[in-house]
Amino acid sequence: MASTTGEIFVQAGLITREQLATAIEKQKQLQSHENIGELLVNMGLITERDRVRCMGEHWGVSYVDLAQQPPEPEAVKLLAQDIARRFKAIPVSLNNGRLTVAMVNPLDIFAIDEIRLITGKDVEPVIATEEDVLNALNTAYRQETAVTDVLSQVVREIDSAQVDVQTATKQDEEEHLSVEQLRELSEDAPVVRLANLIITKAIQDKASDIHIEPSKEFVKVRYRIDGIMQDAMVLPKRVQASLISRFKIMADMDIAEKRVPQDNRISAVIDGKTYDFRVSTLPSVHGEKVVMRVLDRSSITVDFHKLGMLPYTLEMFEAMIARTYGIILVTGPTGSGKSTTLYSVLSKLNSGEKNILTIEDPVEYELQGLTQVNVNPRAGMTFAAGLRAMLRQDPDIIMVGEIRDAETAIIAIEAALTGHLVLSTLHTNDAPGAVARLLDMGVEPFLIASSLVGVLAQRLLRTICSKCKEPYTPPRDAMQRLGMNLEGHSNVTFYRGRGCEVCKGTGYKGRTGIYELMPVTDKVRELILARASSYAIREAAIEAGMRTLREDAMQKILLGITTLEESLRVIYSG
Repeated sequence: MASTTGEIFVQAGLITREQLATAIEKQKQLQSHENIGELLVNMGLITERDRVRCMGEHWGVSYVDLAQQPPEPEAVKLLAQDIARRFKAIPVSLNNGRLTVAMVNPLDIFAIDEIRLITGKDVEPVIATEEDVLNALNTAYRQETAVTDVLSQVVREIDSAQVDVQTATKQDEEEHLSVEQLRELSEDAPVVRLANLIITKAIQDKASDIHIEPSKEFVKVRYRIDGIMQDAMVLPKRVQASLISRFKIMADMDIAEKRVPQDNRISAVIDGKTYDFRVSTLPSVHGEKVVMRVLDRSSITVDFHKLGMLPYTLEMFEAMIARTYGIILVTGPTGSGKSTTLYSVLSKLNSGEKNILTIEDPVEYELQGLTQVNVNPRAGMTFAAGLRAMLRQDPDIIMVGEIRDAETAIIAIEAALTGHLVLSTLHTNDAPGAVARLLDMGVEPFLIASSLVGVLAQRLLRTICSKCKEPYTPPRDAMQRLGMNLEGHSNVTFYRGRGCEVCKGTGYKGRTGIYELMPVTDKVRELILARASSYAIREAAIEAGMRTLREDAMQKILLGITTLEESLRVIYSG
């Protein structure tokens, strides 16, 4: 069946027979349950849109691009939101009593029958990508009350409390609003709906962070989307106290305490998915700023092969994590995807045959089958103390959230030398820099040389929006800065996003990783023992086959995944 389905993509000219044979062999090796089309997408050989379009042709079902052909409002009204989300289906149009419905699975006859019974219409299923269907659902069934309506209700509720905070300073506001008033206002329906709206919109926009930022005259809501801050809402100053109190109550914080930072978590189920929000408050000149990190528990189930590694790097990294002992480090600045990489590795290694322990600050995602421990310095549970305790728990694999000091580094290395596979992160700019960082901490060179298996440095690049992707000619000086020499390669095409509704005019949608994987070869070990410079270690690693972050970025530019400008922004700012 796999080869039969795979032939569809060969006949469409999307892959070669050799690539299909490679995919089928990989499917056998991985003993993967995913179909050949999904595997080809994971390997980067075809896009999800290509897969869905070809499967539609194979099944005799039309393909619809919901961004180009948005659902008609009159058709959408025929199906309730909960039914549409349950079946991942959305009505597109109604013609002569026949309802066209875009579905992720157009072969689901039970869903088709139920939609036919509910709407009383003949149903014609068409196929669309899951991302398109979910985006269309979020747009079509948007919040019934507009943001402005919610705000006006909030303002009225506050005004009805006869508290005039519109022109008050931060100190006046705190004096005029008692804890009881704050709690009462924050639990009123309009404030609750506004807080829920801010969170729901962040989820729909795939934001990683939500910022509630008080200023002198208003409160700004901003989202971090694909690593870039974007304005979302500007709220009246007088909603500040009740809105921030609402988020603090949701996070079980002390609403009476406004002068010291607080941290906690919120858990919520939105559209059937469970999200955690890591909430942090910070007193500022104009009131408390609230920042919420959005943690999608399902996002770490992303296949290890979807990290965005090129085949050469992926093969080498798979060989490293297959080791039974040694230490593997993932490096990069904050927000470069290190945790996602480590969780994906743990998911791959979590076969049930190994005892896997993690110590983190804090545990961001909960994985079934693992023992995960939170750092708690007040209780004496530091990384070093937790790591020592873990070694008495008969571990096979240990993940240390971050190596911050010499004590933790030495214990982790000793664990690696005594037959454990240790995974951890460091804050360095490149892979060879990890060695210098460990030496600066005071770790002996012989310990590093004998335990270190490899170092993976990474960054996250925004990917070009598939809806508005177009060819273009980049500036020559930008090509020179990245070291791209394309003489004799006149057929190379560069792409960028023009900007559309789907990507909110940015030209980018989603992110992928770029990687620099340094295996610790005999030559590198000799240099570590000699306390050689990072430059010397880097040169030896490149000679042994390491591809730098810049080279990896260039490959992704040439593959049409990202742009030259985005690569320059990330590589030379991180």
